[in-house]
Amino acid sequence: MSAPDPAWLPEFMRAERLDVGFVDTFRILHRPLAERLAAAARTHGRPGFVAGLSGPQGAGKLTLVAAIARLLADAGLKVAVLSLDDLYLTRAERRALARDVHPLLATRGPPGTHDVALGLSMLDALAGEGATALPRFDKAADDRAPRRDWPVFDGPADVVLLEGWCLGARPQGHEALASPVNALERDEDRDGAWRGFIDAALAGSYRALFERIDWLAVLTAPDFATVRAWRREQEAKLQARLSARGERGGLDPAALERFLDHYERLTAWCAQDLPNRADLHVALDAGRRPLTRP
Repeated sequence: MSAPDPAWLPEFMRAERLDVGFVDTFRILHRPLAERLAAAARTHGRPGFVAGLSGPQGAGKLTLVAAIARLLADAGLKVAVLSLDDLYLTRAERRALARDVHPLLATRGPPGTHDVALGLSMLDALAGEGATALPRFDKAADDRAPRRDWPVFDGPADVVLLEGWCLGARPQGHEALASPVNALERDEDRDGAWRGFIDAALAGSYRALFERIDWLAVLTAPDFATVRAWRREQEAKLQARLSARGERGGLDPAALERFLDHYERLTAWCAQDLPNRADLHVALDAGRRPLTRP
């Protein structure tokens, strides 16, 4: 007989605006994944066990991590959550990169646009005693949130849930970068300098960050067209929240498609390379339902 659903699940679904179909996904993905993670963390036996969750934009990583964090807490583990998105360089820092290295680096997302040193310092701090302020990035403002708005975690954490769209990615190598994958690369990165900068970042500082991952789960989408559709849904929800607060922000449809072009190459590479190296691979269908189970 399967375990009963946790008492907090209905309220969690309301807060996350999830439909009733989420219950099945929770039972076949979220809860089994949390059980595997709890076992791995206990085998690890030391504070600061880093569990990575990698997957494309719009795949539901934040919801998955939030549910897993609750389930791990129910199992008696102290959990900190850190997103690769919250490690983006500030807008001013990315503008400097755009000026000095390549114009495409003004856009957040690809490797080279994160503060890797900040991420490493967070992992070190969360494994130790004391309070740690966790960075937050304001996507509507496209800039790092003021430090006063960073949540504080009282360590040490038994588990650090680290999520990100390119978590664990390896460099592709020079030959793989030669042919553009879309119009953005063809027209705005004709000499491949932007692609080369990203690949060098993966071979350099990002390698040190990704090597800190003790256990890695990878989500994959059917194709990049599906990722585009998921991210459009995500953008619509963001703009609805902003509108409800009387605020403006986000991306118009054309800007969103161009934004996603920055992610296409590495999303495809992660889907090809990561599943065979991860501790767990879950393929999702277009409705974000798992085709494979933990």
